[in-house]
Amino acid sequence: MSEELGKIERPPVSEFKAGRRLYFVPLVFAPREPEPGLAEIVQRYWEQVEAHLANLEAKLGAVHRVYHELVPVGGEDGIKILGELCEGSHQIAKCRLEKGAELTPIEDRQILAEFMDWSRCLAIGMQSQQALTKVYECYVDAQKRRNDFIARQIDETLQAEETGLLLVREGHQVTFPTDIEVFYVAPPGLDELKRWVRQREAAPESGESEKEK
Repeated sequence: MSEELGKIERPPVSEFKAGRRLYFVPLVFAPREPEPGLAEIVQRYWEQVEAHLANLEAKLGAVHRVYHELVPVGGEDGIKILGELCEGSHQIAKCRLEKGAELTPIEDRQILAEFMDWSRCLAIGMQSQQALTKVYECYVDAQKRRNDFIARQIDETLQAEETGLLLVREGHQVTFPTDIEVFYVAPPGLDELKRWVRQREAAPESGESEKEK
């Protein structure tokens, strides 16, 4: 069963079955020098995530394991990487780690590096269609192997009756084990951020239309 917090009413705690649980939080990155208004929206999002997670933990159980994409190691090294990646998710994870949760890596360092390399190749663009096709095929292959590894790591490390916290971007395409109950944490700030992005993307088009007039 998957619950989208803030959008549907939750049934009583007694209706949830015992077993493995996963709190899935969409990972949101902010540029180091964000445009006006964006920093406030992102901060508001993470504050809402913290409030929703605290409510979930109070009703269903505390987090035992923290999983974060792009972090291939655990322990202090993993926490350091996390802090450099995203301040918002770092604070969310840090709060759980201080209460006894464990940062458990879900990335294979080699597969992650390959996936990121192919992503960069696609980002710069290709002049040859043949080269573009080849790079895209390699990217899709690396993406599949990465998703399979993440799913396997979660399945092998999340023990019976444990609760995990997963911080990963939306559209991740990871297939979770069927016996894990996933709770999708989607506070109002997520929709607010998506609206901001849509408006920002539409702004250049509006400007071009005005010039044509």
